[in-house]
Amino acid sequence: MATRQRGRPRSFDRDAALEKATLVFWEHGYETTSVADLTRAIGIGAPSLYAAFGDKKALFGEVVEAYAERYGSFGARALAEEPTARAGMARLLRESAAEFTDPAHPFGCLMIAAAINCGTPEVEQALRERRQATLDAFESRIRADIAAGLLPPSTDARALARFSGGVMQGMSQQARDGATREELEMIAETAMRAWPESTPAGS
Repeated sequence: MATRQRGRPRSFDRDAALEKATLVFWEHGYETTSVADLTRAIGIGAPSLYAAFGDKKALFGEVVEAYAERYGSFGARALAEEPTARAGMARLLRESAAEFTDPAHPFGCLMIAAAINCGTPEVEQALRERRQATLDAFESRIRADIAAGLLPPSTDARALARFSGGVMQGMSQQARDGATREELEMIAETAMRAWPESTPAGS
């Protein structure tokens, strides 16, 4: 007698499933997303979900990695590719305005939105560490420009990094509240007026 096959169907596309899970968590946050929400979006049963990804927390860990690579990498590129921290941050905030309001996916930033009302300490801590790493990257880039004479020596690198992070986080929330790209771009432009002007090298 033929036995009934268990587990994932042969046509199962793990990357596509991960992308669908990313969009669900992005839209609803970690805490309010249920396993039923995930299986419905992906189109598989709970046993198949567990076989492919482990539990909900393990799946979310993969989602965070996938999101950072596909949707969140523009920030690191901006800081790395622009000649100054100021130019890098201006580009990062402009691109945040575009990314956070892109109708092709949920609005805002998953790293920020998924943490709202999160009651799972391990997930909350992991997201907090991600956000702190972003602030550390900002501060490191600012300190490098201070050392190179591209920003005034009186610049408070930590305060400026936290200010910039706060602006980006606020833009994410405003995007989820319905702010347009143009409105977020105005926030970005206003925020950059608080930055000290870059000093030409050798001046």
